[in-house]
Amino acid sequence: MLTHDRIERNQALMIVLIILIIAVGGLVEIVPLSFMKTMTEPVAGLKPYAPLELTGRDVYIREGCYNCHSQMVRPFRAEVERYGHYSVAGEFVYDHPFQWGSKRTGPDLHRVGGRYSDEWHRLHLMNPRSVVPESNMPSYSWLAKAAADAEDIEAKMRALRVVGVPYQDDAIAQAKGELKDKTEMDALIAYLQVLGTALKAKQ
Repeated sequence: MLTHDRIERNQALMIVLIILIIAVGGLVEIVPLSFMKTMTEPVAGLKPYAPLELTGRDVYIREGCYNCHSQMVRPFRAEVERYGHYSVAGEFVYDHPFQWGSKRTGPDLHRVGGRYSDEWHRLHLMNPRSVVPESNMPSYSWLAKAAADAEDIEAKMRALRVVGVPYQDDAIAQAKGELKDKTEMDALIAYLQVLGTALKAKQ
């Protein structure tokens, strides 16, 4: 018979039971989510990232933008008033991995798409304090000189298709051409300009 005293005295048994309890608890919490349509189906109008946007997302991750900016508007009044509609899972079904984050040294970026012009973003990346005087963000001016990497864009899109992103063969075939003569700054701006726009369009 398993008594409290016996479990506490037998370390191996306690470890096994702890793992078992955590596994069952995790399954009970996680598995039902995979059957909820609101968690697994894209919101109306959501499209996979275009090649330039996908490349910009890679630049965003490489440069560590997520260290200071989250991409999740929480369902609280203050959050919604400042940033717009709270984030929903259906907006992120094509993100692998998603960039929700929790750090906010800078503002949340999830609803930044379409809020500012491309030129505003360009100025902000070149010299953040030229448009936001109190900003402590560093300059990313070198992105304007770095060519957008087109070498592995087709492989990236095929890999994403394997995990459920609906890229078509013709879109993959045209991807390199869409990146021709584009810089990493062009790509990053394209990515920022699409953030949160699917739900805005739905509303």
